[in-house]
Amino acid sequence: MLTLLSCGYRTIHHEGIVRNRPSGSGNYTFVFFNSRAEVRLHDNTSTVEKNTFILFQPQTPHYYREVESPFINDWFHCNGSDFHEFLISIQFPVDTLIEASDPLLISRSIVELQKCHRLDGKLRERIIDCDLRSFFMKLSDLRARTAPHQLSRYYMQFTELRNDIYRSPQQNVTVTEQASRLNMSKSYFQHIYKELFGCSVMTDMIHARLDHAKYLLDHSELSVNQIAYACGYENDTHFMRQFKKFVGVSPRKYRFRIDSS
Repeated sequence: MLTLLSCGYRTIHHEGIVRNRPSGSGNYTFVFFNSRAEVRLHDNTSTVEKNTFILFQPQTPHYYREVESPFINDWFHCNGSDFHEFLISIQFPVDTLIEASDPLLISRSIVELQKCHRLDGKLRERIIDCDLRSFFMKLSDLRARTAPHQLSRYYMQFTELRNDIYRSPQQNVTVTEQASRLNMSKSYFQHIYKELFGCSVMTDMIHARLDHAKYLLDHSELSVNQIAYACGYENDTHFMRQFKKFVGVSPRKYRFRIDSS
């Protein structure tokens, strides 16, 4: 089981900070730099920009200090008997400075860890174990999906755009208009989208509409024709054809599948 020893979210050091651990910290130490910092690791010193993170191993000598004040960071210390094997299994790099593709993911996760750590309850330790494993798996997966490195700088913009697609599936926005929103050519936009999310933007648009359609079929009394228009289709014939192709049954059969099963 992974255990959380201590944790801090957006800790502000108004007078700066110096962390000098020539023998390591004795536990796994995760640091997310919200400010520029000087980091010495394996006898190499470098200046790192904000939104960079690192996981130090227990015995890794390291040193870091502020480059600007106030110095702000998120951090936590953790341990676990199977932690080393777990990190290997998910190919998570240790003792490596990494630029965060999604800084909000890290900050939100550390906020939740801090809240849970402060609370009591018989399931707290199990929740923390799950949250820590999930956190490192998400970072590892995100790092794999934003490789090569240049894709990482697009991740936040594309994720916001993708969220808009699923939040408002009824919008009739062309791929050309979406590409223009990010100041890209249509072909380059489609290439980056596929690299980041493993599917085309058109596939996501269809899935967003059909997911919304399935929800309305299950939780409303709207007619199939009304649902088609609510999901952005200009006519119900196109909607029913696409629904049958991707879902496998007609909207009417989908709606009454529970009663007939």
